[in-house]
Amino acid sequence: MTREWQQRPEGGGRFALWLFSGFALHCGRGIARLVLHPITLYFMLRRGPERRASRAYLSRVLGRRASWWQVARHFHCFAAVTLDRVFLLSRGIEKFDIRSQGLDELHALIDRRGGVLMLGAHLGSFEVLRALSLKRPDVHSRVVVDVVQNPSVSTLLNALNPALAASLINARQDGTAIVLAIKETLDERGIVTMLADRARPGNAMVKCRFLGDEAPFPTAPWLIAATLRVPVALCFGLYRGGNCYDLYFETFAETLSIERRTRAADLAGIVQRYADRLGDYARRAPYNWFNFYDFWNADDAPTDAARAADAAAGAERRR
Repeated sequence: MTREWQQRPEGGGRFALWLFSGFALHCGRGIARLVLHPITLYFMLRRGPERRASRAYLSRVLGRRASWWQVARHFHCFAAVTLDRVFLLSRGIEKFDIRSQGLDELHALIDRRGGVLMLGAHLGSFEVLRALSLKRPDVHSRVVVDVVQNPSVSTLLNALNPALAASLINARQDGTAIVLAIKETLDERGIVTMLADRARPGNAMVKCRFLGDEAPFPTAPWLIAATLRVPVALCFGLYRGGNCYDLYFETFAETLSIERRTRAADLAGIVQRYADRLGDYARRAPYNWFNFYDFWNADDAPTDAARAADAAAGAERRR
């Protein structure tokens, strides 16, 4: 992500978020959804950078210049998914129509290999995937998430479901601590989920073809998977309107192989495969894309610390 986007203030504010969530839980989802229209209008008028980023992305994915109405629809979809996060975390999935594809394949992979690293993106709903994990209590599940980027939202959602909050792995902690927490969960035949489309400025990235042009993608998730020699699955929870979600799971690799002599090419090929799959799902549900910044021109120069962490991960893999 760009540094400018990372430093933008949260939309609304802590008091407004808590007020709206309380209103939604008290009055119900149907009434709360009516309020999404003025909220969408407010953000359309007040958040110029996000509005421009939305139009640029939609123009790419739709293949034509996006209209004002399509940008508003994009904002409304984001607001609807955000509202549903409140209900998914506080009241579960019973009131939602959730269809899944590949779930049996995922369960078979877990039974066969044990721990699985599941990689998603800022596409659709992450909470519907987290809530679904409660359906299989024998599998321990943890999520790597940046709790600092949107502190008010994170605090609210964690308060709604402390059990899921306790399973979070903070992406802002030391890289070694993150890898150790992931390894511990996977060694216990659990699932660790992380989003692989966005990195903070200074993180090591690789340019891949995505929706018609090159965009930077982080390398850390793939280096972790290769270092730990664990199977990788992809997961996406696409919002289809109303109370409907389509969940997709697919096996990406039983084991990732990154050779020392061909490391750069191997890594680029792996991340490109992910970018291709992400592009396919983005085209299936274009208004589910929730990276509201210039994704194709984000900062991608790694810092010395990022290079050192990257090299350490490669050295650990070669042991």
